[in-house]
Amino acid sequence: MLVVFSAWTLMSLTALLAPAKHLWALVTTQGFLITLSSAFWIFLQDFNFSHPLFFIDKISGPLAILTCWLFPLTMLASQNKMRLEPVNRQRIYIMNSVFLQFTTLLAFTASDLMLFFIFFEASLVPTMIIITRWGAQERRLEAGMYLAFYTMLGAVPLMIWLTKFYSTHGSLLPSFTHTVHIAQAATNCPGLFWAICNAAFLVKLPMYYFHLWLPKAHVEAPIAGSMILAGTLLKLGGYGILRASPLLQEATLSQTLFIMLIAILGILATALLCLRQTDLKSLIAMSSVSHMNLVIVATLLSSPGSYSGAMAMMIAHGLTSSALFCLANTSYERTNSRTMILLRGTLLTLPLAGAWWLIIALFNLALPPTINFAGEMLIMVSLYDWSPLAFLVVAINLVLTTAYTLYVLWMTQRGPLPKHIKTLFPSLVREHLLLLLHILPGFLLILKPGLLFGM
Repeated sequence: MLVVFSAWTLMSLTALLAPAKHLWALVTTQGFLITLSSAFWIFLQDFNFSHPLFFIDKISGPLAILTCWLFPLTMLASQNKMRLEPVNRQRIYIMNSVFLQFTTLLAFTASDLMLFFIFFEASLVPTMIIITRWGAQERRLEAGMYLAFYTMLGAVPLMIWLTKFYSTHGSLLPSFTHTVHIAQAATNCPGLFWAICNAAFLVKLPMYYFHLWLPKAHVEAPIAGSMILAGTLLKLGGYGILRASPLLQEATLSQTLFIMLIAILGILATALLCLRQTDLKSLIAMSSVSHMNLVIVATLLSSPGSYSGAMAMMIAHGLTSSALFCLANTSYERTNSRTMILLRGTLLTLPLAGAWWLIIALFNLALPPTINFAGEMLIMVSLYDWSPLAFLVVAINLVLTTAYTLYVLWMTQRGPLPKHIKTLFPSLVREHLLLLLHILPGFLLILKPGLLFGM
């Protein structure tokens, strides 16, 4: 494992010393080589590796592979805009992205929950730098402040609880925490205790009412920031809830019912909000909130099927949402606008890009037999076992998801080309490769979904 992390650390040296002419090619190639080596090593360990510093199992392994896979894709997506900046700024941008990759990967593979918390919070720093320094919009500082304050306020109770737990039991290792909840003393309000201890993770996912930072961060962030936010940083919240749940006193669903109701409301409310968005990136960000609230529902159900569904949903959303942001970026680079009414008619001028829009929209719709469908089906079956009424309410989301996905396709691909657009340069091979590399893992998981769970 140390060899894997040493290889990722060497990316900084490449960014610092590579000749300017070959900088992006070398960084991207090295990123793909290290990603493939890291994934091969995790598969070789059969998703089962334990060390005093690192820990990989069937929860952290798939998310670690997703984190590795998205890094070279962010380098591919960033080249077009970043090449226009001075070489020193390009190097700083790449080194900052490597640091973000490093902290996220360490968070997913940390053997101790306190180490996980440290890297969970450390990922905030490079994310803020990417948004506030390389964001294209004038409100990027405000977006960075929203992100910082939401994350830090949610982290305070988690830090206090982890410190108290460690001082009482003397360990935060996963192998120990799976059995320790049996010996814990009962609390007066287990539902409230669960919500407070998981506040940092609920903010990161984000749960509805804690989600206001996410659309701002996505809208202001450059393409690499949006891809990493949607692909891996949101998954830190889901991973944290799954990892910390054995430590918490067993809270029944009747005691956490209020949080369940908020999550169900969030699924429907954010899907409805998608139908009235005019900004393409804001719409994709809102759809991410809807999907992540479904993950919260799955973790509250606490059944083996719902946990499997949450894992499948997080991996599928990481690939699909990142691909949607890449598509939005290809439109933005040609029109300098994310307003959907100004992106109409591109199917006439860029038909191959229209095909990518359709394929990725079908993945976002959770059309069978995609892994998105498998994740949603596992969660919905678990939800039906708990409450048929809750199942019927959440099932409305399927209609709303179809509606806003078709709305995006109609608004961006159909209709007359706006009169102010005189020329559009054709799709680049780099863009097709980028989208193909997002979709290939999705097709691979259709053929062998057991890869997701180390089987």
